[in-house]
Amino acid sequence: MNTATLKSVFTALFAALICAGSVIAIPAGPVPIVLQNAFAVLAGLLLGPIQGAGAVGLFLIAGALGLPVFSGGKGGFAVFAGPTGGYLAGYFFAALVAGLAVRRAPADDVKASVPIVISATVAAFAAIYIPGVLGLKRVLGLSLADAIAKGFIPFLIGDAIKIAALVPVTLKLRPIVARYISADA
Repeated sequence: MNTATLKSVFTALFAALICAGSVIAIPAGPVPIVLQNAFAVLAGLLLGPIQGAGAVGLFLIAGALGLPVFSGGKGGFAVFAGPTGGYLAGYFFAALVAGLAVRRAPADDVKASVPIVISATVAAFAAIYIPGVLGLKRVLGLSLADAIAKGFIPFLIGDAIKIAALVPVTLKLRPIVARYISADA
């Protein structure tokens, strides 16, 4: 298989993985706890900025077209105007940020890669929360402090656990994925 075909396959597989993440959604106020954000970040970490953001883009297009791929089995363009719309946009930015940041990490030197992968993962989650909290503030008419209290603080522990899981997964899978596709894309 040529590289372009492999990139397309990996992009589609990660889009499907992000969609599958909608099955687990724990209600936590206006924004549920999900695995989709971790899968969006992982797409960027493993596939690079273009393919990772492409995988998230496919997921967002599927949801916008009405497929039930958003948390709680929701779909349709109206979800983007709701409380979770900013977070969904943030998934795209997260994959892009993670992919760009992880480029500095040598794929063949795990020890040197650890701090870079950690910082890339943290930056990617920040890229989700910035548009997410601002969107939540706008949609629900909250103050910034209230939006942070409802759309950021409750998720810190869970996202710290996701980051702790994503780092070793990335360190293990990144060299394997790099054998099939160029993570520089």
